[in-house]
Amino acid sequence: MNQIAQPLARYAAWRRAGDFVFLSGVIAVDPQAGKIIQGYKDIPTEAAQQIGQTGEFSSDFKEGPILAQSWYVLNSIKNTVESAGGQMSDVFKLVQYFKNLDHFPLYSSVRKQFFPGNPPASTVVEVSAMLPSADILIEVEATVWLPLR
Repeated sequence: MNQIAQPLARYAAWRRAGDFVFLSGVIAVDPQAGKIIQGYKDIPTEAAQQIGQTGEFSSDFKEGPILAQSWYVLNSIKNTVESAGGQMSDVFKLVQYFKNLDHFPLYSSVRKQFFPGNPPASTVVEVSAMLPSADILIEVEATVWLPLR
């Protein structure tokens, strides 16, 4: 799962404007497999364990979808930023859209693993729905400062 964020329609995954790279919103969809990330089973085992998989059905069933989607989205952003020549420390702004703001603390625990140093500026918004399905719980867009060399 070392892929960059892929658009699901006719738009760019990212665009550079001078020293800035703007990423489109990223959701937890694997376009190559044609599937939505539903839980721990859809991400690498090591990542699932790192973000909180317990092996207890009730906990994993309840928290797994948002934790797995959070990891998948942030990992896709990481891969996209790296493909543009940057690293996660170059991300200075995130806009995070949630179907349920109660998911924010779980997402935040995953986000800390991707931004262990200075976290980026952040906007968090609750929305009523996201494309392409009600199974999408989170969408994140990123802005990166990456001076041309």
